[in-house]
Amino acid sequence: MPEKLLHIYKKLYTSFGPQHWWPGDTPFEVAVGAILTQNTNWGNVEKAIENLKKNRLFRPSALHELSHNRLAELIRPAGYFNIKAKRLKNFIDLLMREYQGSMNRMKKEDFSSVRKKLLSVNGIGPETADSIILYALEKPVFVIDAYTKRVLSRHNILDHDVSYEAFQEFFHATLKENVGLFNEYHALVVKLAKEYCRTKPVCTGCPLEGM
Repeated sequence: MPEKLLHIYKKLYTSFGPQHWWPGDTPFEVAVGAILTQNTNWGNVEKAIENLKKNRLFRPSALHELSHNRLAELIRPAGYFNIKAKRLKNFIDLLMREYQGSMNRMKKEDFSSVRKKLLSVNGIGPETADSIILYALEKPVFVIDAYTKRVLSRHNILDHDVSYEAFQEFFHATLKENVGLFNEYHALVVKLAKEYCRTKPVCTGCPLEGM
């Protein structure tokens, strides 16, 4: 099974090449994107972030002082804007309270402690927390999402209904602990799921066809 997991990675990388994910100019932008991308596509997230930038509000201190209603209005393109404004506010409250608004300070904290704090934030679950930890803080944790579960279950590696933690532990136990590898592997799985391993799969031409 470890060999199969590595084989999948090599096939996807050969087919798709590097994905340069997560898009974002700064760790803060990556973290905000991870929260806003819940239940929407990345294009909508980009529009929401651009609204914040155009209004010169895209920094922790400014968003911390911004009213909920104004924030919700600006991030409207991301969908579920009232819910996401609350979640984003909750995250920024943590960032300001625990790290004086600095993602660099957050990055310096050990993995288990920062993950525990992120998971304590209302509206941030394991997938979002791990996305922030991997892509913004550059700590080696494998992000599990619906795409990962779909691809692995269809290739009889793990049952789809296995827990988030079990999927994650499988990757951690099988692959070398490496930020670059975890980053690229997850991004490649997302690419595969969007182009081929859809809800209704398109198997013809899939890089993993025949596996």
